[in-house]
Amino acid sequence: MLFSLYFHIPFCVHRCAYCDFNTYAGQDSLLPAYVDALCREIEYIGCRLPVSAHRGGAGSGGGIHTIFFGGGTPSLLTPQQFEQVFRAIRKHFDPSDAETSLEANPGAVSLDYLRDLHSLGFNRISFGVQSFHPDELRQLERSHDPFDAFAALGWARRAGFDNLNLDLIYGLPQQLPDRWSASVRWAVDLAPEHLSLYALTLEHGTPFGRWAARGLLPVPDPDTAAQMYESAGDILEANGFQQYEISNWSRTGRQCQHNLQYWRNLPYLGLGAGAHGYAAGVRYSNVLRIRTYIDRMTSSTASLAFPFTPSTMNQRKVSARTRMQESLMLGLRLTDEGISNARFVEQYGLGIRDAFPDEVDDLLRLGLVEWASDSRPPVHLGSGLRLRLTPRARLVANQVFIRFVE
Repeated sequence: MLFSLYFHIPFCVHRCAYCDFNTYAGQDSLLPAYVDALCREIEYIGCRLPVSAHRGGAGSGGGIHTIFFGGGTPSLLTPQQFEQVFRAIRKHFDPSDAETSLEANPGAVSLDYLRDLHSLGFNRISFGVQSFHPDELRQLERSHDPFDAFAALGWARRAGFDNLNLDLIYGLPQQLPDRWSASVRWAVDLAPEHLSLYALTLEHGTPFGRWAARGLLPVPDPDTAAQMYESAGDILEANGFQQYEISNWSRTGRQCQHNLQYWRNLPYLGLGAGAHGYAAGVRYSNVLRIRTYIDRMTSSTASLAFPFTPSTMNQRKVSARTRMQESLMLGLRLTDEGISNARFVEQYGLGIRDAFPDEVDDLLRLGLVEWASDSRPPVHLGSGLRLRLTPRARLVANQVFIRFVE
């Protein structure tokens, strides 16, 4: 069994007004203690790996498919701190073939820093560019400017990285479609291997959400956002990018393997404050606060079974029925791959339509899903095929997913 490792680094220089992730600004003094605690959690969970997780048997190191450092701003860690974490990883896992990714702010890296990361074993960088317009970056309270993004991509190439992602956000209040298209074209001109395009959501509890509720911030227009989504898809398709997930496009063979682990409903271990994980049939999450996480991992003497650690706050055993529902909701995000009916039978002992006859038939009738074979074009059968969203359903995907929630 190959796991993925997700490390949450919840530190930021400034918390952006639209962000609802578990992040904290002004706590950089806790970084050394946090890295120590993270290494303790790696040690704790690594010592409790089931034998089936070891690549070549007990004691040989857990098989690792991908490693991902997210946040927050993981690039606030120094190369020395990353080396400390990688030493702990290598003690219990075998990361030799792993896709190893880092989220980074364009204005917070240098050529020397990226060279150090590449030498440590990072082979993929995801830059949170968000926009190439200075006024939109100010609206989003980002600390970089477009020239920082241009420089960061150039430095990453010179440092040896050949797998780069750019994040962009569309549907900003009063954003014009032409300006969004310009950002997409600039991103294409930088020749990344991967692009992630996300619609702005005004989350409850964020400054953006509060301002919108009080009428101080225009609510993004959903029709305009849909137009932006479709125009971006056209631009990317014309430039050789393939859409493989609702919000993600890549060059051939450059899909994000870590995120595929999530969408295929495969196991991953979440480490760090606020991290979520899914392993041994259980979904779990860690405590949110940095100081609480450090204290728990430093002082606790509890002996817990895999995959739990002293930082675990919540846990939920996933029933067979819920696993099937989650497999549909996650797998349908994969726009071409969808969900293999044969794999579903192998996992759960019955086909997709056998498990969800009314839901599947209704969605087929509405033209929101289709059965597809490897030979194309789509056919409306079931045995040995793949169930996937139709192109027009990508804009209303949540209306499909909700059918599999009881």
